[in-house]
Formats: sequence, C-alpha cells, structure tokens
Amino acid sequence: MRLVYERIHDLRGNLITVLAKDVGLNELAQIETPAGTSYASVLSIDGDRVTLQVFGGTRGISTGDRVTFLRRRMMATYGPDVLGRRLNGAGDPIDGGPTLTGEHIPIGQPSFNPVKRVIPRQMVRTNIPMIDVFNCLVKSQKIPIFSIAGEPYNALLMRIANQTDAQVVILGGMGLTFADYDAFIENADTSGSADRTVMFIHRATDPIVEAVLVPDMALAVAEQFAMAGKTVLVLLTDMTAFADSLKEIAITMDQVPSNRGYPGSLYSDLAARYEKAVDIEGGGSITIIAVTTMPGDDVTHPVPDNTGYITEGQFYLRSGRIDPFGSLSRLKQLVIGKVTREDHGDLANTLVRLYAEAKRARERQGMGFHLSVWDEKLIHFAQLFEERLMRLQVNLELEKALDLGWQILAECFARSEVGIKEALLAKYWPADVTAAH
Repeated sequence: MRLVYERIHDLRGNLITVLAKDVGLNELAQIETPAGTSYASVLSIDGDRVTLQVFGGTRGISTGDRVTFLRRRMMATYGPDVLGRRLNGAGDPIDGGPTLTGEHIPIGQPSFNPVKRVIPRQMVRTNIPMIDVFNCLVKSQKIPIFSIAGEPYNALLMRIANQTDAQVVILGGMGLTFADYDAFIENADTSGSADRTVMFIHRATDPIVEAVLVPDMALAVAEQFAMAGKTVLVLLTDMTAFADSLKEIAITMDQVPSNRGYPGSLYSDLAARYEKAVDIEGGGSITIIAVTTMPGDDVTHPVPDNTGYITEGQFYLRSGRIDPFGSLSRLKQLVIGKVTREDHGDLANTLVRLYAEAKRARERQGMGFHLSVWDEKLIHFAQLFEERLMRLQVNLELEKALDLGWQILAECFARSEVGIKEALLAKYWPADVTAAH
C-alpha cells in the first residue's frame, strides 16, 4: 500500500523533509504540485523525519504539496531501444525521441556476485598507442584518467568510444557544459558509433541530484548488457563533479564534513560505483574508464586520492598527452606477451626507458651543456616518439603500433644500442632502415 502525506515539513536546496513512517532508504516518492509531478528518493531517515532528494529540484514545490511513497526504488530502463538514446540523470529521454520501452531495473544494487567473476585475461583495444602499447586496458578493469580542467579528456573519451572493440559504450556525463554535450552528440553521429552508445547526461545547469544518479543509471544498464553477453565499456566524466554533488548534498543535510568538506562516506561512495567493473563467467564484461579532474593538479585532493586506492592504475593526461611515466595499468601483465605479441613487453619497456633518457638529454640541452652523439640520438628519438606515438590523434592497431615502435628505434639507434634480446632483434628489427648519424 502506498503511503500518502499531505504536508512537507521542510525545504532546503534540492532536499525536502517529510514526517513519515514505514519508508525505506532510496525509496522513490512522487510529489504532486500545481505545476505537475516531480519525483524524489529517500536519502536519510532519522526517526520519523524522512529527507528526500528531489530529482528536478525544489523550485515550484511548497509545504502544502502531496508526497506519495511508491514502495520501490529508482528504476532505469533496459532494452534494445535504449541504444542510440540520450537520457538525463533520472533516466528520461532528452533527445526528443519516443518514450523508452523495455524492462525497468533498479539502480544502486550491490556489485556482481564474486563467485561468478572470472580473472580478466582479455584486452580491450582502443587503437591509442599510449594505452594499447604501454598500459593495456583489460576487460573488467576500472581505471581513471587523472587530469586538470582544460585538458582534452572528453576528446580522449570520444576517441576511445569511436575506436574501441567493445560492443556497447555507455557514457555518463556529470556537470557537462553545453559545448561538451554537443561535442559528444556530434561525435557519436559523425563517427557512426551512435547505434551502440547510450548517453546519460547531467548538464551543469541541471539539478545536482541528477549528477549523483548518472553513474548508477549507466552502470545498472551496463550490468544488464553484460549479463546478456555483451562487452561493455562505461565512460564516466567527471567523477570530481559527482563527488562535489555528494558534498553539496551532505552540506545541505548538515552532515559533519570530512577532508576538505567532502562527506566521510566518499571512499565507499566511489568504490560502490567502480566495483561494478566485472568479467562475468559465461557472460560479458564491464570495463570502466572515469575522468577525475584534480583541482590545482593536486593528486592528494580527496577525490583522486581515494580513487587511487580503489582502481587498478591510472592514466595521467598532461599537456594534451598521456604521460608514460605517471600512467600505470596494474592488470597489463595479464595480457602483455600472453594475448599480445611476444615482443610487446620488451619493446614497450625499451621505448619508455629511452624516452626517460631523452628527457634528461633535453634538460642538458636546455641548460646549455655540450651534447654527446648519444644525447643527440635520444633527442631525435623523443621527437619521433612524441609525433608518431604520443599524439592523441594517432589511430593505430596494436600490431601496427608495435611495428612503428621498432621503426622509430631503427631510425635513431643501432640495434646494439637499444638493449633488447637478440632473439627479438633478429625477428622484429627492420632490415631496410638505417639509423641517422
């Protein structure tokens, strides 16, 4: 039986308080106003004081409006019709298309049964050399992109969405500007990836409550596709905006703040979303890549700091490139040399080692020191490496990227100078290339 209450006790921000009994956490409620119907979910219960977050904001709601508890949680819609659609944080279409049809599924459920999980051993290809060659993405991995405002992290997500071999791509955008939102739409339309993409979008002008819902909506739908045997890639941007929304709601509720004002539950709030990544025995998989912007490029900020303890590595996006030194995929050893070519590991390590030496050679050059022949070779190598492999615009299959890595080495060094096993040199060193001296 639904419970109906004729009075709202308090309104603060996007929250309302009702004096009610026999309701549960996250239960959905309907608010009837003269302007129409709004929805809210139960956020906290303190005795008979029930606090709800209103999805569309409290504008137009008065204390005399009727609140009906619906005895169910917030639902997302799953089915074939959801592909190619754009939805808001509440799961409603915002693309002008028809009403969604399909199965209604609850959001915010526990992570997938650990007994049904399998150890990941398959690679998710992106055709971006700085990922595929140096820090492979593995099915069921959860990994953030650490960056700062102004870096092209959304453009990177678009390239991953376009070039990945995943069967379904689900985008969760939080706090997006209209320019970012339009860019995602245009990219999906022009790249031909729209028919395998679902977008859950919270724009910067939308109620903050919807930003909190976006990851749960995206991941609930992703789980259904994965259980149907699909390889799913979930792209979230920006998890700092998600955490800021949690912070604002906690402040409105007068919760005691933790580090830098964020709620004490921040770690578990982030972990509950990231732990949805899974490789299902006999089914599909969910892989999560999430942008996390670092205010002031501060990796000790609570959001990236907590994220680092949850995820399996990170990509650092700096100066428009994925930084090979700070980036790390903790699962790459599961696929490098096992499901990829035998030369993959040795070649990747050599390229990064020589690029690190080249960085020191450039420092010597900048300070006006005399450069040795070896320094000049390193600097030439760094120029080719950055131009041919590090640019985000490079679109190469892994095998072609590995071949290009060998090509760059051969153009800059003699085979005896690179420190790679002779067996690999004999098989992969380009015979028709002579190093410049």
